[in-house]
Amino acid sequence: MKHRFKIKFTVQKTKKVALIGECMLELHGTAFGAMQQSYGGDTFNTAVYLSRCGGDALSVCYATALGDDPLSAELLRRWALDGLELDLVRRIPGRLPGLYQIEVDAHGERRFSFWRDQSAARAYFDAEQTPLEQRAAQWDAFYFSGISLAILPAAGRERLFALAQALRERGACVVFDNNYRPRLWSDPAVARENFLRAFQVASMALVTADDHQALFGLASVEDAVLAAQQLAVPEMVIKRGAAPTLVRAGRGPWEQVATEAVPRVVDTTAAGDSFAAGYLRRRLLGATPVEAAAFGNRLAARVIQHPGALIPVAAMADLMATT
Repeated sequence: MKHRFKIKFTVQKTKKVALIGECMLELHGTAFGAMQQSYGGDTFNTAVYLSRCGGDALSVCYATALGDDPLSAELLRRWALDGLELDLVRRIPGRLPGLYQIEVDAHGERRFSFWRDQSAARAYFDAEQTPLEQRAAQWDAFYFSGISLAILPAAGRERLFALAQALRERGACVVFDNNYRPRLWSDPAVARENFLRAFQVASMALVTADDHQALFGLASVEDAVLAAQQLAVPEMVIKRGAAPTLVRAGRGPWEQVATEAVPRVVDTTAAGDSFAAGYLRRRLLGATPVEAAAFGNRLAARVIQHPGALIPVAAMADLMATT
């Protein structure tokens, strides 16, 4: 599929951004030890950080489904405090939010355990028309991830792709983040097919090299970078851990943007999610890809110095003030 498309961002009073995915209840700690309860999810984390950094310039809406239980009601109350618009959320009687546990090792690396097979978010498109589709004409940007695709049944993915395609054709910024979690896919071939379709409809792709390597069975991270650079996406960011971030827009050259060293990595949860928020926020408001990647790296460096997916607002207040 070929498109003649150039991303052009112009500053206006408020830009409307919709993100789709799942926010789950989070347990953070060790098995049968002390557990701290919170909530998070890849695109949800991005939505919260985008809202924090966006101020009055961005209106951030999160599309997902929850149940009619007290936990779902409390999540909605807290999301509103996080600054998210909630009118894209569906409430499905009898369903519940998903749940995951994070264990973090001495190096800040994570191990996840999930309970999400019957979560409400999987049934978001089990309606004739969702709030997200009903308001499609409003979105300046639409953000989804490989996990957004993974949790949906095949019919739901088709609806998501159709929406993304329509948005791109009218000039909205369609952003795909390649978060790949093998356990969410019954067949790697199906995952590869859906990721390739996502890259086709995206006008901006955020690629984690490790995930690209795992999905396509490539021999090295370097091979994954080379493969990602061949994708026909108008704007692309390739994240390589602590190595410099690679960015390219249009037919311009690939440029490197240094990451930021931190004194101690506490928890890498939401590093990529917060980077995505910082990058997208700056791009939507007119910054260059290099400037946007530099801010994304700065925000991610702050996040990994704190436990959990969502760090306290006070811990990033200075970054919010400079955006």
